[in-house]
Amino acid sequence: MASYTSLDPSAYPNTGLLASKLFDVSGFKAVVTGGGTGIGLMITQALVANGATVYISGRRKEALDTVVEKYSGKGGPHAGKIIAAPADITDKEDIKRLALEIKEKEPNGIHLLVNNAGVAKEKETTSYKTGEPDFSNADSITEHLWKATPESWAETFETNLTAQFFCSVAFLPLLSKGTANTLGYSASIINITSISGVLKGSSSGQFAYATSKAGFIHLTRMLGTTFAECKVRVNSIAPGIFPSEMTADSSDENQKSELKGMGKSLPAKRTGGDADMAAAVLYLAGPGGVFLNGQVLYPDGGNILTSPSST
Repeated sequence: MASYTSLDPSAYPNTGLLASKLFDVSGFKAVVTGGGTGIGLMITQALVANGATVYISGRRKEALDTVVEKYSGKGGPHAGKIIAAPADITDKEDIKRLALEIKEKEPNGIHLLVNNAGVAKEKETTSYKTGEPDFSNADSITEHLWKATPESWAETFETNLTAQFFCSVAFLPLLSKGTANTLGYSASIINITSISGVLKGSSSGQFAYATSKAGFIHLTRMLGTTFAECKVRVNSIAPGIFPSEMTADSSDENQKSELKGMGKSLPAKRTGGDADMAAAVLYLAGPGGVFLNGQVLYPDGGNILTSPSST
């Protein structure tokens, strides 16, 4: 049984407060959906650099294989490893298959599930570059937003909300077992939602995306309450602007995306980066975060401070 309380506090009264203890994920077993690009890759890198074994899922096997080749075992002598685990999380039966596959490989359970996979499908209404709609004209607003399709709404919710529910349910037994087999620690789910889920603006026309993320934040709290007696925590990271295929439309040969000229209007004067996401994940996932449950972190560069929000 693993333990995070093995040092005698009477002999070393400050040892438990070392950063190396508070954010220690060495030996952890984690699953990251959408781990091949963007924020999912940032999270995977942070975990593997600090000694975790990370199973990354996604529909594009070639993207997952690239991540394994370029990032597995990297980060120093104590780095962990990345294992590709292709899956379509919009398929309930494929989620079940993935959970059973990882159960066979990790009979003692897992410590972390990161529900990161997400889509933004509203291409018809997203761009305001043409000067439309005229927000002082009701007809103009209606004409623009009517371009949205029921299919784009359904697909957005299917991936951003429904799939996350079933992933959480499928992996709960493995997470509970991870808690039982790790003394002084409780396993957790981290849901990657979005700052769009709390901002009151039009999200540049992405109404389905923003609404799905608001629902995902509420789902986080519901699951946290439901899973509490199983000793599995559920928290959320609601990022602001980070480079990803969703925001930059593409990735390079290292599965990385780049955003140019964005973020200057934020108090931070920049977009988010690898270290910003890594710090948030290690805080929630490490032993120092076991007192957190049902919480939402906002690594957003101060966006909430400058935009109307529901927080």
